[in-house]
Amino acid sequence: MGNAGAPGSAGRDAALTTARLDACRHVQALAYAACDDVARQLQQGWSERRAAAALGEALRSRGVQEWFHTPFAWFGRRTAFRPARGAWTPAHFFPTNLRLVPGMPVILDVAPIVDGVTADVGYSCWYGTAPHPAYERLCDDLAVHRELIVDQVRAGRTMAQVARAVDRLATEQGYRSAHRSYPFAVLAHRVATEQAAVPASVRARTVGGFGLGAQRWLGRSLVASLRGRAGTPLWNDSAFADRPPAAGLWAVEPHLALRDLGAKFEELLVVGDGEARWLDDDLPHVRRWRTRTVGAGVVS
Repeated sequence: MGNAGAPGSAGRDAALTTARLDACRHVQALAYAACDDVARQLQQGWSERRAAAALGEALRSRGVQEWFHTPFAWFGRRTAFRPARGAWTPAHFFPTNLRLVPGMPVILDVAPIVDGVTADVGYSCWYGTAPHPAYERLCDDLAVHRELIVDQVRAGRTMAQVARAVDRLATEQGYRSAHRSYPFAVLAHRVATEQAAVPASVRARTVGGFGLGAQRWLGRSLVASLRGRAGTPLWNDSAFADRPPAAGLWAVEPHLALRDLGAKFEELLVVGDGEARWLDDDLPHVRRWRTRTVGAGVVS
């Protein structure tokens, strides 16, 4: 596993002070705690929409009023981005009336913003009955991706090279890279650590599930990258991403699928001056791997 290290030690990005990193860690922990709470509340017959609404309520009760994106919830084959009919499209990301039954994988994904700090998290769990062995292995095998990503960045690889390395590893493991179905086939995206320069009443509004303040920040970042003034905020295997990730915070989300089973994690990676580290190692998926003695793809 990557080591969280000292809070201010990964790079000289002026925005990433010790206090700012502590705030980012707090928001990420808050988001994961809300996912944990909702996972424990899940009941047979709940729809994806009800689970997503419960996650939104859990975060609002913790003081969240602004979103990078509102909660998503995926059940069953939708965790593998396999719709009942046709191909997966952007519209399929939004929660549906699909009902939860025992023996289903579940993914909760949400990106709250608190005081300008964004956390984007992905939480995978199994509802009812004993988890399918293939699902357990799927979740275990994500651990190697977490190690690979940080090692590749530390070795100076470009974002495109890292994305391709993750896809190769997924194929070697016998999985499909479901994150390639995300918009722009992103493995990760950069997140803001400062308040958007728009009124609070505007920041709190959402369009298509995404906050207006977040959309404005992302749009400006994309324009700056297209004009050559900054690196792209989108981490994929495209030519635009054939450069090392810029210093800052990145929400990294490897998502693996095996037939109708899907699992992912999403957490913040701190990048700066050729160094990289995960913001926090005390997260649900990391704790799970430790209890199962998972490392380098091996379960003892």
